[in-house]
Amino acid sequence: MYDLQSARIAEVQRNTKETQIRVRVNLDGTGVARLATGIGFFDHMLDQVARHGLIDLQIEAAGDLHIDGHHTVEDTGITLGQTVAKAVGDKAGLTRYGHAYVPLDEALSRVVVDFSGRPGLHMRVPFKSGMVGGFDTQLAYEFFQGFSNHAGVTLHIDNLHGDNAHHQCETVFKAFGRALRMALAIDARSAGVIPSTKGSL
Repeated sequence: MYDLQSARIAEVQRNTKETQIRVRVNLDGTGVARLATGIGFFDHMLDQVARHGLIDLQIEAAGDLHIDGHHTVEDTGITLGQTVAKAVGDKAGLTRYGHAYVPLDEALSRVVVDFSGRPGLHMRVPFKSGMVGGFDTQLAYEFFQGFSNHAGVTLHIDNLHGDNAHHQCETVFKAFGRALRMALAIDARSAGVIPSTKGSL
């Protein structure tokens, strides 16, 4: 059991005129998720991140869904990025880099992440459909852009194969969770050491 002094646990609440979002993470969790964004498929994708990243994740979002999902999805990415950055702290002992390939039937996606302190999203996902359920697939980019900018990570996302937009999206989010799991792991051989020749990230 982790205590708040040593555990990588953080909570952030972000309120704007468009959205009110609260995110809590435990980076050393077991993949338990409590999600309420108001967009069913988006909750399903966030659940994949929690389960495959072994991150305990709570997200409560109230947004202007009467307009569309853009603000809710983007601001969830921003707030999750802020929360992960807060939980990671100074990155001492962090593995830093993570990558994963994940298949689902015909679809195959690759995600590579670097907790570099240099935000950058490079996403190449040619979705075969504009909508999956009530989720606009263009908003996947907005989510990852918000996360990358506010977690301070370099993020490469590629869908290598895929004919079904649900499968494309699910493999991306699963691979993202797996890549986070690898990058966020503490390397016992580098305990207390910042994983950079610069001495800081």
